[in-house]
Amino acid sequence: MNNLDRMSQNLLQLLEQQDPDVARLLADEAGRQETTLELIASENHVSSAVMHAAGSWLTNKYAEGYPGKRYYGGCEFHDQIEDLARDRAKELFGCGFANVQPHSGANANVAAFMAMCKPGDRILSLPIKSGGHLSHGLKPNFSGTFYDIVEYDLDPETELLDYDEIGRIARETKPNMIICGFSAYPRTIDFEAFRRIADEVGAVLMADIAHIAGLVAAGVHPSPLPHAHVVTTTTHKTLRGPRGGLVLTNDEEVAKLVDRKVFPGSQGGPLMHIIAAKAVAFGEALDPSFKTYSAQVVANARALASALVGRGYRLCSGGTDNHLMLVDLQPRDAALTGADAERWLESAGIITNKNGIPNDPRPPMVTSGLRLGASALTTRGFDEDAMVEVAELLDRVMGSQGDESTCRTVREEVRALCSRYPLPH
Repeated sequence: MNNLDRMSQNLLQLLEQQDPDVARLLADEAGRQETTLELIASENHVSSAVMHAAGSWLTNKYAEGYPGKRYYGGCEFHDQIEDLARDRAKELFGCGFANVQPHSGANANVAAFMAMCKPGDRILSLPIKSGGHLSHGLKPNFSGTFYDIVEYDLDPETELLDYDEIGRIARETKPNMIICGFSAYPRTIDFEAFRRIADEVGAVLMADIAHIAGLVAAGVHPSPLPHAHVVTTTTHKTLRGPRGGLVLTNDEEVAKLVDRKVFPGSQGGPLMHIIAAKAVAFGEALDPSFKTYSAQVVANARALASALVGRGYRLCSGGTDNHLMLVDLQPRDAALTGADAERWLESAGIITNKNGIPNDPRPPMVTSGLRLGASALTTRGFDEDAMVEVAELLDRVMGSQGDESTCRTVREEVRALCSRYPLPH
């Protein structure tokens, strides 16, 4: 807790006086993050500037509408902040339009679906069991409820996208929209190939880059923007901003539709404090140091992946090109499940999430795999050698089948490793 910046310490002192229960829980969570290794691919550590912008005076204000066209008075500075966030997002991604109001990536997808499709339209996407996202067509989700979802899948042998097969399915099913961009796909996405398929069948192409947005912004992954009609993303994960969503496009007509479908189509008042934090994060990502960081994320992911393969684990698709990897646990131990591994590792201070592998024989709450990401540890300053140490700790815990003594020993080693690489403030 000594590593907290002064504003965070002041906040906790204030809360201790007014609401000691919340203060205690916040302090506990700060301590948890400080002393554990965060390997969940969809999580990261924001700067103090981003965090405190998200907890600012802007939380007091309603600002329904857009800059210059609000439904409430008193929005002079909110307009300037939203304009700043939009301008920075456009510069960061090299596009002509950005809507920074979506509360989440799923909300951004709602707006994109509503802008580009009518209820009942056919949408072609990768299913969640193969690395897609729940908002891309899962039955209980809005996407699976209001749209006719058809699926393409990974090649069963290589576990890679098969663009010829995707094209065949698109020609057969004639979708109105095709979705690319995934939550557990460790390889580079060929957005140009997806656009060729979309053009061939007269479909709109939507790219959801929630996981790789920071890598795209830094130029270490190809951008979808020359190819996709509409792009959605979160602003956390590899972009290292607050939890929120973003919609991008270069098409003026699509931009008008998106604005209407964010507000008033699917949301009311924007979260202006989060938009301020987005602006700060976009500014950070425009700094040259963010390119260095993003390149290190990819290098660290590859180092971790290689070290795990050397210890007997299998990587789905055979490796990683981005920040994440999907680890098949079965070759290391046929009885080892993702659920067991997640629980054991957390007891040792290593935070992961169980994840299904392609054609997983186990149910979603059990799974045969782990999804691991390098973004958060890279934020702490980890390099390739440190990631090899992390692989050894992971393997020691899982290889012991969660032995309590082993987990206690690893927990102390994790604390020492975290002390070597403290969270930046």
